[in-house]
Amino acid sequence: MRALKMKKALILLTLCFTTALVAQGRHEKIKALKVAHITEQLNLTTKEAEEFWPIYNASEEKMYALRKMERNEIMKKVKDNFESLTDAEASALVEKSITIKEKELKAYRELVTNLKGVIPPKKIILLRKAEEDFKRQLLERFRKKKEKK
Repeated sequence: MRALKMKKALILLTLCFTTALVAQGRHEKIKALKVAHITEQLNLTTKEAEEFWPIYNASEEKMYALRKMERNEIMKKVKDNFESLTDAEASALVEKSITIKEKELKAYRELVTNLKGVIPPKKIILLRKAEEDFKRQLLERFRKKKEKK
């Protein structure tokens, strides 16, 4: 019974946090919704949440920086100058893309390593599913919003 009250309090706190961030912009709002979704899906205890979120947020910052690097250094060049790319330049972009993907894998391994002992292995696996479910829901919301316009 106490665990259920703690969970409800944690979700309520997360929702309050979400509401407060709405005024701060779309990126922050999405991040807050993701926090609420993952907290609920993983059924994090208060202790787990206290240890989980700093680790997860640090990993997300690394992943965001890598995705931003990929967008800026690869996708922008492809988008802006695709027709004028030489084979050598394209090859260099492919190698850079592989390097970034390797760094993403390294960051994911680090996340999993750091989460071991903080949350059970089943919750680590469930985290991946929760992230994918959140992405799917976000895309669906975006599509519905676009259809209304």
